[in-house]
Amino acid sequence: MKAVWNGKTIAESPDTVVVEGNHYFPRESLNEKFFEESTTTSVCPWKGTASYLSLNVDGESNPDAAWYYPETKPAASEITGRVAFWKGVEVS
Repeated sequence: MKAVWNGKTIAESPDTVVVEGNHYFPRESLNEKFFEESTTTSVCPWKGTASYLSLNVDGESNPDAAWYYPETKPAASEITGRVAFWKGVEVS
């Protein structure tokens, strides 16, 4: 699987986990130079508190385009250490 935004591959891995229709990529598969931590968080009742990453590719920014759960609840343990995407990021 590959995640692409603004013409650049931001993550690529044969090992994704699909939860609620979203592919969660291993954190180590991210091209970290395109990511920066965000202060945004949200809460899922069964997964836990999500943290967000913003993208910066070739001078274009995409705030909070990726999310992950630093500490998952037991029901979501399969996505520990994994990141998912939205906001125009193409996953194929």
